[in-house]
Amino acid sequence: MKMNHEISLGLSLLTLWLLLSGLYTALLVSLGLASVVLVVYLANRMDVVDREGHPFHLKLMSIFGYWAWLLKEIVLANLDVSRRILHPDLPISPSIVRIQCTQPDDLGKVIYANSITLTPGTVSLEVDERGIEVHALSKEAAETLKKGEMDRRVTEMSTL
Repeated sequence: MKMNHEISLGLSLLTLWLLLSGLYTALLVSLGLASVVLVVYLANRMDVVDREGHPFHLKLMSIFGYWAWLLKEIVLANLDVSRRILHPDLPISPSIVRIQCTQPDDLGKVIYANSITLTPGTVSLEVDERGIEVHALSKEAAETLKKGEMDRRVTEMSTL
């Protein structure tokens, strides 16, 4: 399994190097290939080539679907926060809630916590084995998180 991560990391680095370089002479391509091999070797020696450091196991189509869904949620949350700020009575009801997370690994939990923080009106405060502690600007935002739609989508994307 580790060999798959090394190969994937090497191919990713080589592709990135080729795209950013724009120079394809034999000397430069061979130097780029040598630097990629050196980086993969050093990363392997440092024991940082693993499932979380280079998560090629995430389902590519699910990632794009999740990004589209998250973008929609960010826009809706922005509109909600703007409405609350511009409303004359400022209808906010801040609360701190603990949200359960069903992700089996730390990478999934980090993706979930970061998605919560990216969504306006909510901030992840703490992530541990019991779940994620979240500060929400309104009770409605906290209830939306408790429904578990974001949790379900992140779990679906991050599991094999």
